[in-house]
Amino acid sequence: MATNKSALIRYKTIDKCLQNRYRKWTLDDLIEKVSDALYEFEGITTGVSKRTIQADIQFMRSDKLGYNAPIVVTDRKFYNYDDPEYSITKSPIKEEDVDKMKEIVSLLKQFNGFQYFDEMSELIAKLENNIYKSAKKTPNYIQFEDNKQLKGIDYLGRLYQAILQKKPLLIEYKSFKSKQAIKEIYHPYLLKEYRNRWFLITRNNKGKLLVTLALDRIEAFYELDENLFKPYEGIDFETYFSECIGVTRSVKDRPQKVILKFNVKNTPYVKTKPLHHSQQILQEDETGMIVRIDVIPNFELEREILGFGESVEVLGPRNLKRLIQYRVAKNNRVYNTENDS
Repeated sequence: MATNKSALIRYKTIDKCLQNRYRKWTLDDLIEKVSDALYEFEGITTGVSKRTIQADIQFMRSDKLGYNAPIVVTDRKFYNYDDPEYSITKSPIKEEDVDKMKEIVSLLKQFNGFQYFDEMSELIAKLENNIYKSAKKTPNYIQFEDNKQLKGIDYLGRLYQAILQKKPLLIEYKSFKSKQAIKEIYHPYLLKEYRNRWFLITRNNKGKLLVTLALDRIEAFYELDENLFKPYEGIDFETYFSECIGVTRSVKDRPQKVILKFNVKNTPYVKTKPLHHSQQILQEDETGMIVRIDVIPNFELEREILGFGESVEVLGPRNLKRLIQYRVAKNNRVYNTENDS
C-alpha cells in the first residue's frame, strides 16, 4: 500500500508523542503536535482534522504497514502505548519489503566497481547488514560509527532538498557561545560530514563570506521563496574542503607546507591512514618518519596533531609549531596544578 509523505509525518509524530510517557495525550494534543509537524516539514498551514488523526490511530493499530501499534485509551480520553518499549520505528520489516530491498542492494553491488560508484561500498554494506539483521534477527556483523544522541540528523533530508531547489532558509541557530537562538536568513550551498557530525555550508543574507553551521546547533528552520536565493559565485564546492582537514576554512585561506615527524611506533599507523590526501613521506629511518601535508592550518589540524601526543613533533611552519608548543605547555600547567593540589 502506497503511503504519502504527509501520512508518514503524521504517524511518526503520533509515535513520538505516545513514547513520551511523562505526559498524557488527548486527541486535541495529538492534533496540535501533528499540525505543528506538518507545518515544519511540509509548510502545510491548514492543520489536520480530528477525523484524520482518528483514522491514523486505527491505521497504526492495524497490520497494513506492519505496525500493530498497541495504542490504548485510558479514562476515555488519554492515548498511550500499552507497551512502554514500543515504537513504530522498531517494527519488523515485512518479508516482501525485505525481498525488494535485497534486489536493490544486489543491483547496487553490480555498479560498485564503476568509478562513479566507488564511494558506495560503505553504504551498500550498511544496507545489507541492516536488511539481514531485520529479516533474520541476526546480530550486527559490521558496525559503523554512529551517535544515537546526535541532534540535527532529522534535518538532513530537508536541508538537502533546500540546496537542490536553491531555497533560502530562515534558521534559528544557537551557537555554543550564545545564550539563546538567533533567527537569520541563510543561503545553503553544501552539506558536509566530519567525524560523524554534520555541517551546513552557507552564507548569511547580510554577509559576503561563507559560514559553517553545525546541524546539532540548529533549533529550527523554514524554507523561503526560491526567488530570493543568492548563489555563491567563484567557488567549486567539489574541491573547496580538499585543502584542509575538517570544515574550518575561509575563501581567502591558502594551504601551507606542514612538516611532521612521527616516532617509529606511530609510523605504520600514519602510513596506512594518511592524515590528508596530500601526504608525502619525506624521510623514514629507524627513528621514525617525516611527512609533509599541504593543508590550511585550522582547529581540526591542531586537534589532529595534539591527538598524537608525544608521538609527533611539528617541524614547520614556524607559527604552527609555536601554537602547538603553547597548547602543550598550557595543558602541562593544568596537570601540574592538579598535582600541586
